[in-house]
Amino acid sequence: MNRRFSIVLGSTRDGGNSEVLAKHAIEGLPDGAEVRWLRLRDLPLPPFVDVRHEGAGEYPAPTGHAKTLLDATMWATDLVFATPTYWYSLPASVKLYLDHWSAWMRVPALDFKNALKGRALWVITVNSDEPGEDASSGPLLRTLELTAEYMHMRFAGALVGHGNRPGDATRDAAAVRAARTFFRTSGPTPPASMPSLA
Repeated sequence: MNRRFSIVLGSTRDGGNSEVLAKHAIEGLPDGAEVRWLRLRDLPLPPFVDVRHEGAGEYPAPTGHAKTLLDATMWATDLVFATPTYWYSLPASVKLYLDHWSAWMRVPALDFKNALKGRALWVITVNSDEPGEDASSGPLLRTLELTAEYMHMRFAGALVGHGNRPGDATRDAAAVRAARTFFRTSGPTPPASMPSLA
């Protein structure tokens, strides 16, 4: 089966630094791989309401943008979070997307958690730290690492770039080089570009 990459863009602007690195990364995809781009800003989700402990604790099947995101998530063999580091963590749109996973897991017909089991989860993020000082991305990476663990997905790797203003990521030569071979890495051990989560 060909690999299918759904790339979740968490930036609030087009052509952000994390998106730039993601575009470099897909240049190295294996032959036959398919790609879908999901710009969360253009697929706004309603607020998540927790009804797990009310009645049957089930949610209705998602509709609208939620269904678009659900379908692309379940379609992917490789789910890629390409997002800036905001305040040491995920942008609000990415966190809301993950909150909706809590609902999708409780739509009986979807079998969402089991469907994602064994799929690969990748992270491409950019922070404003100086190269080699990546501590600010630690909480974001830890969140997604734990998400993969909880969902029985494979945390396949993390690529951390550096930049503040639009276009800065293209001047991070090390990150651009790493991006071009990023998806050739595989396995439970993240690449050396991942900062310590301790």
